[in-house]
Amino acid sequence: TAQNVYRGNMGLYYLFNEFDTGNEADPSPTAWRLPSGDFDVPLVIHDRVFDPSGKGYFDLFNLDGIIGDKMTVNGKIQPFMRVARRKYRFRVLNIGCSRFYNLFLSNGQTMTLCSHDGNMLPKPLVVKNVRFTVAHRSDIVIDFSKLASGTQLYLVNCQEQKDGRGPTGKILPVALGTKMLKFIVDGTIDTKGDPSRIPTKFFDLPPTPRAEVVTERTFVFDRTNGGWSVNGKQFDHNVFSANPRLGTAEIWNFVNNSGGWMHPIHVHFEEHQILSRNGRTPPADEISREDVVWLGHGETVKTFRRFRDFTGRFVTHCHNVVHEDHAMMFQWKIVP
Repeated sequence: TAQNVYRGNMGLYYLFNEFDTGNEADPSPTAWRLPSGDFDVPLVIHDRVFDPSGKGYFDLFNLDGIIGDKMTVNGKIQPFMRVARRKYRFRVLNIGCSRFYNLFLSNGQTMTLCSHDGNMLPKPLVVKNVRFTVAHRSDIVIDFSKLASGTQLYLVNCQEQKDGRGPTGKILPVALGTKMLKFIVDGTIDTKGDPSRIPTKFFDLPPTPRAEVVTERTFVFDRTNGGWSVNGKQFDHNVFSANPRLGTAEIWNFVNNSGGWMHPIHVHFEEHQILSRNGRTPPADEISREDVVWLGHGETVKTFRRFRDFTGRFVTHCHNVVHEDHAMMFQWKIVP
């Protein structure tokens, strides 16, 4: 997986429904009317190492995780984008391999966070920064309408990370961060009247009643005999670490016991909700439905999940794809 993703083998597609219709001028009273068309833009963030000839270089012997010396957005190193004086929706995806991000705007302006992984938040959040672990997705609305034509600003990564183990935990000042994408405000670009808006709410979260929980499981992400492991065992495709029953709900605890490493934990099948992080209420951007957990140094995250629709085998793995490729994964099976 790591080598394929590193080469840029990925793709995006947009999903719409009767609320998020993809039409900012939709006359329906229930339509959200988020920025659409030319103003709904995908941003794939990816850091890579390039050799002297300009080719991507992948170190097969680095098992901690690989971080690049150049940041790319949609495959370009530090690109620029001319933007109209209006609102834009950016659909941001971090494809790794091992870098975490904390994105700010260089002028200190706020952004509106609308989604977390595959789902809209209960309501939009006005934020100064947005965090991304590997494989995390978020929709962000940035309003350029109050900026004069000719203004230049940057999307800046301020998450300090020195190696593939994970971030140091330090957030750099914006002036010392890495400039990812340059925006140039261009008053000659037609705003199309900017009929877009940001609604006051999206979807209520489904309930997480403890009475429906049939069991609680704990998965410890650690190292055993110099390799990656979960609950002290390396991946074995013949072993199922859990056999939840179709139609039930469970609590899964994720524990980071692997020393100086951080892990983005990806659970396949259905999105979960975080009940607590280190025994406390999760931050506002994690009160959502998601499928990737930012598991920091020594952290414990408690999640609620259901098993609906399908039976069969699924996996949970670290989405630092170097860790994933070296067996930090377990398999589970939904049974009738």
